[in-house]
Amino acid sequence: FARNHQDNYTKLVLENSCRADEHECPFGRASVELVKILCELLKIGDQPSEQEKSFQPLFFTHDHPFEECFCICIVLLNKTWKEMRATLEDFGKVASVVKEQISRALQDKPSPLEQLRTKLQNLTYSEITALWQQERTSREEWESHARPIVELREQITPDILNLIKEQRLAFLVEGTRFTKYSARGQRIKDKFWYMRLSPNHKVLHYGDCDEKSAPTAEELGCKLAVSDIKALLMGKECPHMKGRKASHQLAFSLALEGVDLQSLDCVAPDELTVAYWTDGINALLGQRMQSKETCKELDTLLSMEIKLRLLDAEGVPIPQEPPPIPPDPPNYHFCYDLK
Repeated sequence: FARNHQDNYTKLVLENSCRADEHECPFGRASVELVKILCELLKIGDQPSEQEKSFQPLFFTHDHPFEECFCICIVLLNKTWKEMRATLEDFGKVASVVKEQISRALQDKPSPLEQLRTKLQNLTYSEITALWQQERTSREEWESHARPIVELREQITPDILNLIKEQRLAFLVEGTRFTKYSARGQRIKDKFWYMRLSPNHKVLHYGDCDEKSAPTAEELGCKLAVSDIKALLMGKECPHMKGRKASHQLAFSLALEGVDLQSLDCVAPDELTVAYWTDGINALLGQRMQSKETCKELDTLLSMEIKLRLLDAEGVPIPQEPPPIPPDPPNYHFCYDLK
């Protein structure tokens, strides 16, 4: 490399010497690792096989093809090291990326060495990362439609939904401070009230509070039995939001029966709070939680749980259909002798 490609060698050495000590690429160690990678990918040292059909045409276009491959790839390794802002601790990661870059470039069987150089220049670290992400997404999408994965998803979905339900109810027990609104839907300045669910999930406690306090259930003067809630109203359906455009996305009301109060009207401080409260009320009423947050969290938790359960099956192809059940034996006249 130093003898036949002096310009590239000088540029590589100067560029490496200008880096901070922690980002300096160990040229000797990198060269040894690169030779190992090339030998592995090109199967140098393996016994030839009569059935082998793959070959690399570039080995027939130069008198010293391996040495020239090394000269091209050592420049690539230095470039990838720079793109990854690697340190000595990242040496293994850089080597795996470089191996992937060379492997993908050799898949198309480039004939002249210049074609190999061009392909490697296009396969930057960001391009390899994007390809890995795309392949991972495609594989996960395909696996998500496989029958075993679909059955596993159906099996664990109730547990995940129950986990989300517990979180929502815990949020209601913690309570929320709401801004007061008039019957016409107008905000009352500097007036607040607080509502929280009892630990046994049977009673809602509510009452006035100041801007910074979080009263306990005993300190809240009013209470409402969950059994008195007839329905949950949201947005423009709320009595205090009819005919108004402002804040209706954050509004929800508890329609009541069997009590003097017709409805308990609320305007949440943000979208997350209204999602948690409406989910919690629906859970208390035995109805399905319908917020976007629930769908998002369900997908995330299901994906994580399935990945955790499939860790032992990493790299094992998952069939679309289960294997056929073999036929019964002709008879059952067999036993195992324990002696």
